[in-house]
This record gives sequence, structure tokens and C-alpha cells, in this order.
Amino acid sequence: MGTPDFAVPALKALSDFGHDIVAVYSQPPRPAGRGKKPRASAVHEEAERLGLEVRTPASLKSDEEKAAFSDLDADVAVVAAYGLILNQAILDAPEMGCINIHGSLLPRWRGAAPVQRAILAGDATTGITIMQMERGLDTGPMLAKATTPVDGKTAGDLTDELARIGATLICETLSALDTLEAKPQDDALAIYAEKIRKAEARLDFGQSAEAVERAVRAFNPIPGAFVEYEGERIKILAADIVEGVGTPGMVLDGKLTIACQSGAIRPTLAQRAGKGAMAISDLLRGFSIPAGSSLA
Repeated sequence: MGTPDFAVPALKALSDFGHDIVAVYSQPPRPAGRGKKPRASAVHEEAERLGLEVRTPASLKSDEEKAAFSDLDADVAVVAAYGLILNQAILDAPEMGCINIHGSLLPRWRGAAPVQRAILAGDATTGITIMQMERGLDTGPMLAKATTPVDGKTAGDLTDELARIGATLICETLSALDTLEAKPQDDALAIYAEKIRKAEARLDFGQSAEAVERAVRAFNPIPGAFVEYEGERIKILAADIVEGVGTPGMVLDGKLTIACQSGAIRPTLAQRAGKGAMAISDLLRGFSIPAGSSLA
């Protein structure tokens, strides 16, 4: 049960391992692209490539959907970024329950955006937790963990890495499921990773240069950290932390060095609306943002 690219490596790994995948659940096709034609999810497309049955209910609440899921007679359900709430009837249907691949070291960063929140908070490490699902939001007992350093990665890069780690770890977990002891989470240590709001992606130069640079990485590729200048939104895709002093948000030189509350950042990769990503030097050749300009 999964929807985005994050869940695809796990599906591939389960298939390669030789598990009998009785069905794949994914969210329904959504309008996408300029034509807004319905597009199947990444998991849906991979499942079809593997020749697996795909089910795309908009909800699992009806008696019909509960019965259809129960009739699969599955030993276990593997869930990775599925996006639909699993009611108790669904959670109870597989003999060994539903097991989730979660992109953080629980109980830290329960919720929708664990990768981005870990980067924004300046966490040195993050990882994957395999947990037994229950009705609470990412509150279930933990079966296995694997860690990786954050180490200057973007959210996109870190998500891809965690997806690969999760694919390996879920196969190891299923192989040892009969012997693993599920460990309860310490709720006192829980932090909620709320969904990213688009407004958050506007860079706040009232923060330190370190915090601003983390925001650039956390919002790459989606929704894209941005500044606004003369009515145009410019996405900042990568930036370096540099020395600089000035009013927060002020452009300090001809290289687009921007003052923060402490220190400064110098964007290295940017994107104007309707154009591809480009080096800052290329952007400034066709779009002047002189020293003294304010991007706050």
C-alpha cells in the first residue's frame, strides 16, 4: 500500500525477494501536467509493470472496501506513504497486521513531512523506522530501525536514500517477523512533523544563515524555497553560507549575497518562473538584482 516514488523501491524489493504480492493499493490517478489528464501514481505504474493487481479506492471506509481487503487473506500488509487512513477493520485484516515504512527515527517526527522537518531542525541524523501500525498517527510499536546522516542533503536526495534503506529494511524485517520483539515508542519524546505549507517556503532572512540554508534544502524539490523581487518569484534551489553583515534580506553585492539575521547566504542555483534551473551567474546576466535591493 503506497503511492509516491518513496514507496517504489519497497515494492520492487518485495517482488524481487519472491514474496507473493496479492494486491497493490495506491491512491487514484490524479490530474497532472498541462493537460490535467489523470496520471497513475508511481506505485501504480510500477505495480502494472510487475504484472500485479492494482486497486485504487478513494477511501477504505465502506463495508465493500473492507470486505474486499479482508478477502485477500493476506499474511501482512506493507504500507509506505499510502496517504489514506487505515481504519481498524483494515488494520486487523492481515494475519500479522499492517507494517509501515516511516521516514524518520520514531518517535521523532511522526506525521506527514518527517524528512523536511528533520532538515529544517538541523538534525544530524535521520533514518527509517519499521513499525506495527495502530490507529494513532505513527504511534505503533517499532520493529526495526536504520540510520543515515543528513549531511547537507536536500529533501529530494534524502527521501530517495531513505526509500532505498526502507526497501532493504522491510525485507529483513519480514524475514524475521516471527522472532522480532516490537518495542513501544516513548510518547514523551514524540515530535509532530506537520505537513509543509507553501507559505513556509518563502525564505525568512530574519533567521540565521544556517537556518535559511537548511530551508533551501528542505524545500528542494517541493515546494521550492523562494524569494520575491519586483513581483517575480524566484526559486532558490541551492545556497552556500558565507560571511556578510546587513539588514536581513538585503542584497550585499553583485553575486546575490543576501544578509540574514546572522551571517549571509549566497544562492548558487535558482529558477525563474517558466524557466529551467540555472547558475546564479546566468540568472543575474539576464535579470539584475543590484546590491542594496531588499528580498525580505
